[in-house]
Amino acid sequence: MSDLASTLALSSSGMQAQAARLRHVSENIANADTPGYHRKQIGFEQVVDGGRPTGLVVPGPVTLDDTALARVYDPSHPLADENGHYDGSNVDLVVEIADAREAQRSYEANLRMFDQARQMQSALIELLRR
Repeated sequence: MSDLASTLALSSSGMQAQAARLRHVSENIANADTPGYHRKQIGFEQVVDGGRPTGLVVPGPVTLDDTALARVYDPSHPLADENGHYDGSNVDLVVEIADAREAQRSYEANLRMFDQARQMQSALIELLRR
């Protein structure tokens, strides 16, 4: 595979991985007030071909954050126990917003790399036409 084509593949895999990460961050934000909701986390795995790393990444398995759920006091809530408490979620909006911003910036960096490689490839094709 040519260097330009491999650059396109690398940046494309990075964008796909960050898009998956953003999907889970948005699910976490949407469920921040859902009782009993555990925060979802996703990691990335490097693609290996014949024992050699290719530089490509893929989203890894989704895991649930095992941090203790927040105890919320609301005696009128239908899930409240005899003391008026129920389990909230373990989503911290500050952490989720920071994760979303990091994923967005990583996605944008991969997009810039993809555009640069595409422009270089177009320029090369134009030079070969002459």
